[in-house]
Amino acid sequence: MLKQKILFLFLLVLLVCLPTVHAQSDYQRIVVLGDPHLPFSTERHLDPDRQNRVVAAKIKVRDDINAWNDVALVAVVGDLVAETGIEPEYETARLYFAHLNKPIALVDGNHDFAYTDNRGPTGNFPRGDAASRRLKLQRFRDTFRMPSLSYVKTLGNYLLIFISAEMESSRYLLQYSPEQLHWLRTQLERHPGQPTLIFTHPPLKDTLSRYNKYANTPGFYAQPHEEIDQLLADYPQIRLWVSGHTHTPATNPDFAAPINWYNKRILNLHNADMDRETIWTNSIFLYDDQIVIKTFNHKTGEWLADLERAVPALPE
Repeated sequence: MLKQKILFLFLLVLLVCLPTVHAQSDYQRIVVLGDPHLPFSTERHLDPDRQNRVVAAKIKVRDDINAWNDVALVAVVGDLVAETGIEPEYETARLYFAHLNKPIALVDGNHDFAYTDNRGPTGNFPRGDAASRRLKLQRFRDTFRMPSLSYVKTLGNYLLIFISAEMESSRYLLQYSPEQLHWLRTQLERHPGQPTLIFTHPPLKDTLSRYNKYANTPGFYAQPHEEIDQLLADYPQIRLWVSGHTHTPATNPDFAAPINWYNKRILNLHNADMDRETIWTNSIFLYDDQIVIKTFNHKTGEWLADLERAVPALPE
């Protein structure tokens, strides 16, 4: 009943926007959405008024993006649903993105498939068994009509690789299988010298400090990290690793900092979650010779100039 009330609340405020026309430019723009958690976390937001404000903030993000006429793609880096991946949460997420008038590319996060339907007795999220995970991974694909959970796209001169967590059983909260890492290596082999961005839910190891009990712990960076380290070392065309999962806000010193550079070569672009009243999104501007990253505060309607960064398209 609670889930149905939450869904009804969210549907009441969904707005339909008319499509806009893309402007001609010398760049390709990607807007990144980190951890939408639709409609909202029932643990973080207990007060109904706050719930309403969080929902309104998420809808404003969508409406802002709809109004930007230069967006080529919206990349959503996991945790689309609020908590456990039950059907009402997925229906809410489907309707939210149905009213986004830009192309989207999605990867999954742990809340999309990894847990049982209900919280445990202590309020935690028990991990689901293989059958539960399989069902929710398929629900993710069916909801967003995805032929596969991991795939590639090209945008201008750039290769974009989207890799989801797909293991039905794993030691870590988020872990790629040997088959997935082989697939990733194959994609990189096929595109030598092409500047590449990888979009996924967990960040790379040691690209955040231990600023809380979760950040830069084994369950909160990409696994298996030793194999990933070797793979990334083998392909210098990888320029960005774009992630969510840690809910790192733009107010955190680690959001845009030297520590974000993995082995001094790949920028891990961390993205704040959307389950809050003040939401920030990163926009990635792909130019022929460089990648420019800008951060937008959707509550104030301002670009945060001190967080702007640039990365050469290929290693110098």
